[in-house]
Order: sequence, then structure tokens, then C-alpha cells
Amino acid sequence: MDQKIEQQRYRDDRARLRTLSYASRALLILFALLASYLLPPFDASAKADSFTAPWSDALVRWDVFHFAQIARGGYQYEHQWAFFPGLPWLLRATAFKERDYLLGGALLVLLCDTTLVMYDLSLLALGNRDAALLSAMLSLLPSSPATLRLVPYAEPFFTYLSYRGMLFCMRTQWLYAAISFALAGSFRSNGVTLAGFLIWGMLIAPLLERRAHTVRPFVVIRCIIYVALVFAPFVYHQYTGYRAFCTAPGPPTTDLTDLPSWCTNTLPLIYSHVQTAYWNVGFLRYWTLQQLPNFVIAAPPLAAILSFAFWHLRRTVPGYVALPSAAPLPPFLSPALTPHVLHATFMALVLIFASHVQIVLRFAAAMPATYWAGAWLLVRRAWSWGRAWVAWSVVWGALSVLLWVAFLPPA
Repeated sequence: MDQKIEQQRYRDDRARLRTLSYASRALLILFALLASYLLPPFDASAKADSFTAPWSDALVRWDVFHFAQIARGGYQYEHQWAFFPGLPWLLRATAFKERDYLLGGALLVLLCDTTLVMYDLSLLALGNRDAALLSAMLSLLPSSPATLRLVPYAEPFFTYLSYRGMLFCMRTQWLYAAISFALAGSFRSNGVTLAGFLIWGMLIAPLLERRAHTVRPFVVIRCIIYVALVFAPFVYHQYTGYRAFCTAPGPPTTDLTDLPSWCTNTLPLIYSHVQTAYWNVGFLRYWTLQQLPNFVIAAPPLAAILSFAFWHLRRTVPGYVALPSAAPLPPFLSPALTPHVLHATFMALVLIFASHVQIVLRFAAAMPATYWAGAWLLVRRAWSWGRAWVAWSVVWGALSVLLWVAFLPPA
């Protein structure tokens, strides 16, 4: 009887989340349409051109230009290699007609609903139905709702595939996890960091839990293969860039004067070159007075992630193997959260010290630890901190849609 009750609760929770997801997405679409009608774009050049239909004017903002251009004509310019081929390929494959490269992508975004996956993942990671439901509900309040739930950006697909891979890891379905992470890596460069979940689950966790006997040579070989699979999209993208700019048709030549300077680097990675040359990405390069507003904007999600990470790691790492496996643990101290916390901490530090810090507003949604941190604030910390997190999520989410429609930063 108890099992039937639990199953019914599970179905009820999923039905509630599905309804909330549909309702929130409908409100987002209506709000964006109303805003686009009332607010003219700051950049008047954001109009439909040869690669978009007139209806899609409101979608053509920021990186959508680059994705649509690549979908239409392939990679033609050096700076375009900053954008991975997953989304352009989807836009090209789902184009309804020659000029409409965005409709298919916008429809696919509607299918990339991570709410239920987040619930299933949280249920396994937290081991608590109420905490899992709360975390999934908080995921309906992302810090960049336009790029996650509305427009054909890389984020919806990357987030969905990342969550799927993480869920497969929780179920120890390593091959499916590797495939999901590899697909995610075809949309964003940071997909390579997802390989850490495979390494943790297959090699590190067994050692920490005194199950070293399970880490056999065959397991190590499998892990190496799966990690290589996750890295494959990144490596392939660098290879195509190298072929395009560092090799020439015809007989080989030793004259390197006409080649881009990055071609002669020890690791000739076009992605690293483009990020440095065109976006000024590098260690502490963003630490200027002019960028202070972006650090302020990015502070709430970074503070939530890092404070939760510090709290969790301080209490779990020293006694990781001390507790018996059968001992009940508070949801937010579950060892299953540790790889997620480490991953989120690493990404947060990279964004703070070596990237455009405001990108966390888009990155945060792809890290479940963001919403577990929000749930932790509501459950474990002072209630006022939790309410502040929810209030910020609602207010900033609405403001970010207005900024998106008006073609104003941050993107």
C-alpha cells in the first residue's frame, strides 16, 4: 500500500510540475510578445534579413544572429568558431523554408523542458520528495528565461542534455550518460567539463567509499572511452577550424607567414584564440572598473552557488567515508550532490576569474546545484534569504526578458 501511495505521489508531483511548466512558459511567451510590441529594440538593425522570416524579428537578438548565419552559410569567419555546431545544425535541419532558420529551432526549444528531468534527478540526489519538488519548482524561475525557454539558443539543448546525462549517471547508466554529455558538448564548449561526472561516478566515488575492488582495469578503460566520447565534439570543432585556417589546398608548403598566428601554437585551438582575440577572455581580463556592473548583476547566483558549495563540502568531504551507507542523511548533505557541487564551484570560479562573469545568468540553469542552493536557502537557512532568492529570481527574470526584447545587455 505504501508503495502505491508513493507512486501516486510521484505521478501527482510530475503532473503538477508539468502544469506549472506549461503555464510559466505561456506567461513568458505572452510577456515577451507584449514587451516586443511596446519596446522598440535599442539596436534598430535587429530586423529580419535574408536568413530569417519577418515574424521572427523579436527572436533575432545577440547570438541568434551568429547561429542563424552559420546555419545558412556554414562557418565562414574566424569569430564564428566561438559557436559550436549543434544548434546551427538543428536550425538547418528543421528550417521550414529557405529564409526561415528560426521557427524549427524555436519549436524544438518548447520540447526541451528540463522541469521533469530536474525533479527525477533531485529525487535521486536528495532522497527527499519535498526537497526534490521544491528544487524542480525553483527551476521554473531561471535567471535567463528568454535564452532558456523561449529563443533558439544553445542553452535549452545544452541544459536538457546535461540534465539527462546527470540522471543517467545517478542510475549508473554510463554509456547513455556519455552520449548525452557528448551531445551537450556539441552545443557548448563547457560540455567537456561534464566528463567529470563520469570520472567521479566510475572511479573517484568507489575509491572514497572504500569500494576500490570495483575499480577494475576494464572499468578504467570504459571510463577513458566514455570521457573521450564526451571530448569528441570539442576536438572535432577544433579540427575543422584548424583545417579551415591552417591548411591550404594544393601541395604542402613550409611558408607560415600567411597563416594565422594561432596555427603555430603548441595547441592550435581556434576556440581559445577566438575567445581571447574577439571576446577578450582570459585570466583577470574582465576585472576592470567598467565591468563592475556585470559583477553586481552576476552576484546573486554566484553567491548562492558558492555559499551552498562551501556549506556542503565543509560538512561532507572530511567524513565522506565515515558514515555508514545505510545512515539517513539530510537531503542537502547527500554524497550524491558532491560532484554537482564541485562542478558548479569550478564553473563559478572560471566565470569570476577568467570569463565574462555575467554569463553565469545563462550558465546557472545548466547546473542543478543552482536550484538545490535555492532550495537550501529556503529550507536550511533563514527564511528571509530564501524569500530574497525567489524575489530576485522573479524580478530579474522579468527584467531580463525586457532587456532581451529591447536588445540591451547583458546577453
